[in-house]
Amino acid sequence: MRLALALALGTALATSGLAQAQTTPAPAASAQYKAPRTSFGQPDLQRVWSNASLTPLTRPPALGEKLTYSEDEVKKMEDAVLVEIAEGDAPTDPNASATFVAKGTVERPEFKAAGGAVGGYNRGWLDPGNNVMRVNGEGRTSVLTTPNGQFPPRKPGAAVTPAPQMPAGSGAFDSYERRSAGERCIVSFGRNGGPPMLANGFYNNNYQIVQTPDFVTIVVEMNHDARIVKLNAKHRTDEIRPYFGDSIGWWDGDTLVVETTNIPQSQQFAGSWKNLKVTERFKRSAEDRLYYSFSVEDPTMWEKPWGGEYEFHPLGAPLFEYACHEGNHALPGILSGERVLEAEAAAEAAKAAAAKSTKPAKGKKN
Repeated sequence: MRLALALALGTALATSGLAQAQTTPAPAASAQYKAPRTSFGQPDLQRVWSNASLTPLTRPPALGEKLTYSEDEVKKMEDAVLVEIAEGDAPTDPNASATFVAKGTVERPEFKAAGGAVGGYNRGWLDPGNNVMRVNGEGRTSVLTTPNGQFPPRKPGAAVTPAPQMPAGSGAFDSYERRSAGERCIVSFGRNGGPPMLANGFYNNNYQIVQTPDFVTIVVEMNHDARIVKLNAKHRTDEIRPYFGDSIGWWDGDTLVVETTNIPQSQQFAGSWKNLKVTERFKRSAEDRLYYSFSVEDPTMWEKPWGGEYEFHPLGAPLFEYACHEGNHALPGILSGERVLEAEAAAEAAKAAAAKSTKPAKGKKN
């Protein structure tokens, strides 16, 4: 996975400083706010947005059913990030631990990438978010809005599809087809593109929304993914499952509703894919906020729908090119490296076989 992560370093470096500058807290939504309109009359969602934040998908278990942080708690968490950035900008000791523990705070797991080996990143390469995510001005403890902020229990006997894993063991490096879609620059290795659309905790959590009268396209910076939403259309019936599923949308007042089915197995969510339906809602809640919520349904997996919500904030800059293939030295590197190891193993085997064939048989004399 660290090899796949390395593919986007150039873009991450260019964008992380911009995202770090985003420190303004989210305002409370105003009932009087009216989104601007496009030239063809739709609420205008078009902008470059980011969903990077300190708020995790699931709530820390110790917080129980606590939905929001106090302002003092928010300040403490966001102040700790300033320490983190300052330490991250300092010269790196090559013999130091890959872990990071800011003074008085808990360890941030995203800074343990590669376990301290070559490829582990320091702060300058990352954009995990500097602010607690807010909804309607309230600092949230999790993106999920279930009572305890965790994934809900599944039905007894529900067939769970495990998350895609990197191949391991014999044959893992036989071909590029054995490597992940992220390493192959096909789609991102996180859930940035969705559905649901979730920050990955590392970088490239940026999106550009483009609207026409009949389509809405969400360009995802991570691995140049693009979700195309057909407006006022029907779902396909041919059982084809494209990347990001089959998304159709419609306007409910000022809210864009997007319903996605036909999600491929490789992009399962929480163990569900075949009967998974994700409904997302996008609405401008302020001049510099885009409200986003998602609802997850699978009657074979859960008793009732569940989901989460957050607010996008403006990136304040255009998306940079995610030149994945152009800089993809990792894939040929790991494949050619494995060929070298195979050649060395074959040479050793041939050497051992030759030595065995020339050794006199037991009990015989030359």
